[in-house]
Amino acid sequence: MNEYEENRPLLVNDERTEEDRSEQDAYLDKVKNGKLFIATFAAVLGPLSFGFVLGYSSPAIPELRRIQDLRLQLSVEEASWFGSVVTIGAALGGLLGGWIVERIGRKLSLMFCAIPFIFGFTTIIAAQNHWMFYVGRVLTGLASGVTSLVVPLYISEMAHERVRGTLGSCVQLMVVIGIMGAYVTGLFLDWRWLAVASSIPPTLMLLSMCFMPETPRFLLCQGKRREAEDALRFLRGPDAPAEWECARIEDAYKNEEQSFSLGDLKDPGVYKPLGIGVMMMLLQQFTGINAIMFYAETIFEQAHFKSSDVATVIVAATQVVFTAIAALIMDKAGRKVLLILSGVVMCVSEAVFGVYFKLTVMKPNNSSMTSVLTDTHGLLEDQPSADLAWLAVGSMGFFIAGFAIGWGPTPWLVMSEIFPTRVRGLGSALCVLTNWTCAFIVTKTFQNLMDALSSAGTFWMFSALCASNVVFTAFFVPETKGKTLEEIQAGFKGTRMR
Repeated sequence: MNEYEENRPLLVNDERTEEDRSEQDAYLDKVKNGKLFIATFAAVLGPLSFGFVLGYSSPAIPELRRIQDLRLQLSVEEASWFGSVVTIGAALGGLLGGWIVERIGRKLSLMFCAIPFIFGFTTIIAAQNHWMFYVGRVLTGLASGVTSLVVPLYISEMAHERVRGTLGSCVQLMVVIGIMGAYVTGLFLDWRWLAVASSIPPTLMLLSMCFMPETPRFLLCQGKRREAEDALRFLRGPDAPAEWECARIEDAYKNEEQSFSLGDLKDPGVYKPLGIGVMMMLLQQFTGINAIMFYAETIFEQAHFKSSDVATVIVAATQVVFTAIAALIMDKAGRKVLLILSGVVMCVSEAVFGVYFKLTVMKPNNSSMTSVLTDTHGLLEDQPSADLAWLAVGSMGFFIAGFAIGWGPTPWLVMSEIFPTRVRGLGSALCVLTNWTCAFIVTKTFQNLMDALSSAGTFWMFSALCASNVVFTAFFVPETKGKTLEEIQAGFKGTRMR
């Protein structure tokens, strides 16, 4: 075979790619997104519930530490478990979600995870002892783990490439809105009524998802062509020819194995996205986001804020604003640009944060994280000047903004885009498990790092890890902006869409 004959198939494929691209644009011009937005809103009530779970402990723990009923009063150690046991439940939920999402589908999995949300908060409301608190927190954590896996998948399989980045970023946006909602509500309600308020979003999700469709890709995998076309007509509007998109998805599936085996780990279309997804989740937690949030109350006190409760609301509001900005520009700027920008901002912010702790001579002690959170007085050996305190507040604000605009929402979005259909449940489960396991490790070992490296050294270490995030993004993370899920998966294999 001569050189021309070797290159000819590639040229033909290029021509077909251009033709398909113009056909795809003509199709998308006819799409109406109204019902797609409604279905997305119904789904992201799950992450909103998840945010209320994460935010619930912040206003609830101080009240439960002071409560007069000795059956419910939490000690320092009990409060620590009340806050952290959610991560254990969420890790288990990630594994469970990976199994059920392939068995009963995306829609029913979302409806299923509303149940432990509701039962978990109900158990907390009716709590008569500490074990009921723990059971309630584990149940809500379990639901959070399932939600963090299923909702990104549901949205990515429903949305088309023009809006998938924006809609996928709404997952993290609703999480931080839920956290802020819990903080704000906690200013006015006691811990029982806060649990009642927190159970409202999952109840609404359960009811609204009854009227939403299953994803077309899952239906096609089940051989339900007619139901897939009906779902596409619902999501794309009456003017778009749903049969065309359905056939395109179906053609991509014909060239793909429908069942997973261990031998598939040799396939670059499997091991490459799996490695990228797991590493992104690991690096997200190793940015030190939990450490920054851990010191937020102390820093605000040193900056002479009168109310640390209001300060935490300000922190949460900052996350909401910049996560919303990320959602708006995700499909224009692209994933890689925001990840690199985010990593650079966090790297610089944490380096400055380390300088602040070095100058204020923060010395580690042997107290637990929870005891420091509940008793921040005496943490600093020397009271810093107001200028240095505002330096810390500024660097913390830049860090939170940087995290929210890139490494907060984007790993979850990329996770939902890169896996082939046959390993989407398993791959997503491993990513979620990695995320929550690393969250637990960072939270529980942070005080040990402080003892070993000092406060400044710990944050300089996190700064170096943020720099590694930038390098990893530049060399390994693919740009998925404007591509169909099938084109993304073909890219990992080094093939072209036909």
